[in-house]
Amino acid sequence: MAETRDLLIEIGTEELPPKALCKLSESLLQELSHGLQAAGLIYGDLKGYGAPRRLAVWVQALTVSQPEQVLERRGPALAAAFNEEGKPTAAARGFAGSCGVPVEALESLKNEKGAWLVYRQRQQGAPTRELLPAILAQALQALPIPKPMRWSDLPGEFIRPVHWLVLLFGEEVIPATLLGVQAGRETQGHRFHHPEPLYLTEPAAYATLLETEGKVLADFAVRREAIYTQVVAAAQQMGGKALIEEALLDEVTGLVEWPVALAGQFDGDFLKLPAEVLIATMQDHQKYFPVQDEQGHLLPCFITVCNIESQRPEVVVEGNERVIRPRLTDAAFFYATDRKEYLASRCERLKKITFQEKLGSVFERTERLAKLAWHIAKDIGGNGDWAKRAGLLSKCDLVTEMVTEFPELQGSMGRYYALHDHEPQEVAEALREQYLPRFAGDVLPRTATGQALSLADRLDTLVGLFGIGAPPSGDKDPYGLRRAALGVLRIIIESGLALDLPSLLKRACETYNDRLTEKNTAVQVHAYLLERLRGYYLEAGFRPDEIEAVLAVRPDQPLDFDRRLKAVASFRKLPEAESLSAANKRIRNILRKSGEKLPAQIESDLLQDPAEQTLATQMYSLEREMMPLLERQDHRATLTALAGLRGAVDQFFDEVMVMVEDPKLRANRLALLARLQTLFLQVADISRLQA
Repeated sequence: MAETRDLLIEIGTEELPPKALCKLSESLLQELSHGLQAAGLIYGDLKGYGAPRRLAVWVQALTVSQPEQVLERRGPALAAAFNEEGKPTAAARGFAGSCGVPVEALESLKNEKGAWLVYRQRQQGAPTRELLPAILAQALQALPIPKPMRWSDLPGEFIRPVHWLVLLFGEEVIPATLLGVQAGRETQGHRFHHPEPLYLTEPAAYATLLETEGKVLADFAVRREAIYTQVVAAAQQMGGKALIEEALLDEVTGLVEWPVALAGQFDGDFLKLPAEVLIATMQDHQKYFPVQDEQGHLLPCFITVCNIESQRPEVVVEGNERVIRPRLTDAAFFYATDRKEYLASRCERLKKITFQEKLGSVFERTERLAKLAWHIAKDIGGNGDWAKRAGLLSKCDLVTEMVTEFPELQGSMGRYYALHDHEPQEVAEALREQYLPRFAGDVLPRTATGQALSLADRLDTLVGLFGIGAPPSGDKDPYGLRRAALGVLRIIIESGLALDLPSLLKRACETYNDRLTEKNTAVQVHAYLLERLRGYYLEAGFRPDEIEAVLAVRPDQPLDFDRRLKAVASFRKLPEAESLSAANKRIRNILRKSGEKLPAQIESDLLQDPAEQTLATQMYSLEREMMPLLERQDHRATLTALAGLRGAVDQFFDEVMVMVEDPKLRANRLALLARLQTLFLQVADISRLQA
């Protein structure tokens, strides 16, 4: 049984970026795991810790050295290593000499490929304590740090200056210097509650020592749960329910080491402001958790999470209340000022804002959106005039005082101001819905006008950027085109909109007039959207071959693609599916290899064999049956009907020779197969389905 010890690694820093803390902690755990495995070191469990001033990993039951290795070096073949008398040849003696051993110390290696002389040498594994500094250095180098820092004249770069380093292997400190800091066994507690160093005797004591003496909850998940529980309890004491967004909860968890939730209040008159304004002020600016009543209406109170257990919490609450009051006062002033002017009157100011240097101003963009949204609304049965109006007003709130101060409220404030100006309700809703979906899994626009404007917005961006030669490249997507493409597909598919992508893209290109410099922009964007469609359905759980089967026929409507794909997934469960898929592969290969020009029509008098007559008769009958099914895009029923051909197809290939010498007979049979293939391709290329 190999000897093992626990290992504790802690990098103590200045306050880490709160939004990046969780990812950094997870990455360090992952990179260390990769490094240990690559070195051949065996361990039990890994436990990661992440707090504002530290990243740490506890490795349990880590072997004290690499396992013993057997190095194998292959020499000459046995036939060349010994002569007829069994004595070693010059090749054998030379190989043994290069290994530093006599020929008698060599062994033989035999397998199905042959037999050779081989030298095997046992090598003791390196001690873990000698390997760890390099493994840790490599792990730190691999962390996702976009802008590493340098400090003082010390070597190395990291996301924040490093102040202490713990490398404790069992009860032994591993001597190492990383990022300008020498390793030891002392950690630091809370900056104010316990500013003195804490002495670590063993790795297993780390989290408990920090919590009980250092006033630090080092475990990110434990700290997050503590914050959640305290915030919920504090809101209940205020007679309400806390509004807890996951992103804010993670950020606050990254801000505090010893969380203490406190409840504060603000003047109830501020509740006259739009709820989005109050929530943005509390969440985005102050990192507070808003409080709602049972009906979902905001209450004039908030929950703040402090990083200190104050002896006078009422003073802390008073300070937070004093901070939020002027912010809400400013918001009320912005709201009142903005409503003194009609939203539409701000359009002219958009001429001074550049959308993209080669694509013109935001004002020009709203004109394009108005035109495109009008067409889309007409196509989906909406009100074209409302969509056009929404397009013209879509970006006007960008030049309001409120959105200048709270950029995250764009769209939401446009809705409020449009309603104040007595614009149609659906036009106002569309100003907010144009930004939906904002992220994967987000809600979609509900109104037809909102759907039209949201699609127009994303299509305009895609066509514009592709049209000037600025598509996404690798991991770089500065304009969010991947998100825009997925938004287009989700809106069309999940909202059940029968929209034709090539037509939409052609119209979007036309709104740019002569600004686009790339050729075939619509074709490029269409290909990009189809690629996004593949990822969308893979994530939804469909198999790659099912997706490829539908992509092969390139349906123009994403909604039609959706129906075809679901039909293929259902079809493959039928007992006839495997046989028909194999038959279609065979048909494709025969037609490809024949290279012959096929007759336009199948000649009935050339159908001599009973099996081909039966296949033709059933195929003609099925064509008539499929016509109404295809018209209403009932692809599942179509493929189910096609499954009825299995017997006739199997019989045809069992009894009929296609590539006969008679050219007319051969061409007629090839034409029969081509027509059969076309019948299946009305839905998908099922030959691409794998067994």
